[in-house]
Amino acid sequence: MTSTLGERTGLLPSATWRAAAAAHRARADALTAVRREARAAGRKHAIEDFLFTYYPTRISHLRRWHPGAGVVLAGAAAGRWYTRVLGGVTLDVEAFLAERGDTVRYVRTLVAATASRPGTFGCFGLHEWAMVYRDKEAGRDHRHPLPLRLGHTGTDAVVESHPVRCSHFDAYRFFTPEARDRNALRPTRATQPALEQPGCLHANMDLYKWCLKLGPAVPGELLLDTFELARDIRYTDMAASPYDVSAYGVEPVAIETPEGKAEYVRRQRGFADRSAALRDRLLTACDALRP
Repeated sequence: MTSTLGERTGLLPSATWRAAAAAHRARADALTAVRREARAAGRKHAIEDFLFTYYPTRISHLRRWHPGAGVVLAGAAAGRWYTRVLGGVTLDVEAFLAERGDTVRYVRTLVAATASRPGTFGCFGLHEWAMVYRDKEAGRDHRHPLPLRLGHTGTDAVVESHPVRCSHFDAYRFFTPEARDRNALRPTRATQPALEQPGCLHANMDLYKWCLKLGPAVPGELLLDTFELARDIRYTDMAASPYDVSAYGVEPVAIETPEGKAEYVRRQRGFADRSAALRDRLLTACDALRP
């Protein structure tokens, strides 16, 4: 069960917030254990590295606990983004908005728009397949140094035998040139707030990105909850991809079969449910910054 100690207003005694910060660091270490072990051994991890490269951050950033806006930390030292008030230090909302106000407004608009729509289910993760479509005949290397589970010909056949309906710009922009015209939509950065929908695995992973962009304005518990969701989604994203991820102990979600499609949608709906609660909390964090 996740604590929401930091997601409230008021004064936190020194012993209370220090214990919360220590628990946060321990949880961050547990969530990043696979990544840390791989790095210590000098190995790349095709599944978990994505969480630190596509979403560029460091484990040290995940270990850093923040209480969010409106919380006063008794006995704390003032640092970046924090200011002294009666009883301790708190997030300097005015200074934060002066520098990152545009980001706050964009994130709130996008997240609220996404939350307002029904989820769309049935894309079956074909975005990953579209990213390697016809790579071999074009002489391109695919994005991950992993074998393709069905080979190049089998992978291309899956793309050609399914409708592709990707609404997420940051997935679509990695489609191969040959795959782009197969997509039913033409998402752009400008249309992202109009197209994002809560059934999309990548839109739900991006809750972690938006928390990272809002930095100390996001309570630490929410940051780690969105990271944990993104990590769980990433494993499904790769299990349902054309890549053979058996080397990581991951069973494929064979979306080219009826059974695999059903499993993908089951997981997709579960992630949508989890993301809905996190979107509400992220909107609350954004609203706490309003004067």
